[in-house]
Amino acid sequence: MASIHKGGCFCGAVEIEVAGAPEEMGYCHCNSCRSYTGGPLVAFVLFKAENVRITKGAELIGRFKKTEMSERQFCTKCGGHIMTGHPTMGFTDVYAAAIPTVAFKPSVHLHYAQTVLPIKDGLPKLRDFPAHAGGTGEAMPE
Repeated sequence: MASIHKGGCFCGAVEIEVAGAPEEMGYCHCNSCRSYTGGPLVAFVLFKAENVRITKGAELIGRFKKTEMSERQFCTKCGGHIMTGHPTMGFTDVYAAAIPTVAFKPSVHLHYAQTVLPIKDGLPKLRDFPAHAGGTGEAMPE
């Protein structure tokens, strides 16, 4: 039986479930994520899109699509950020704080070329995305 984790938005009006093991966990340092969240980076947990579902408050989901690659989803009641769908890749990244029962174990930093918060944690720092996801796959020094 697959593990199920529940979470949601800041006010609790929107609830989600994620099933199974994440594909990846890490930090994104891109300008777009930083600008959207107002933080120096974003902690994400990446799942196959079919393993993420809204269980309550679907009518309260707001969506913002700046590019074809990412559709950000948030609660229209509290403004809480919940997840970002990546339809061209078949994945959904859920903000780590939105699913508190998932043990966050990051393994990578994405878009580290754009960082404003250098972090020395021994994890790989990729210039952009891994090559298999359409990026250069180029590693950067800490």
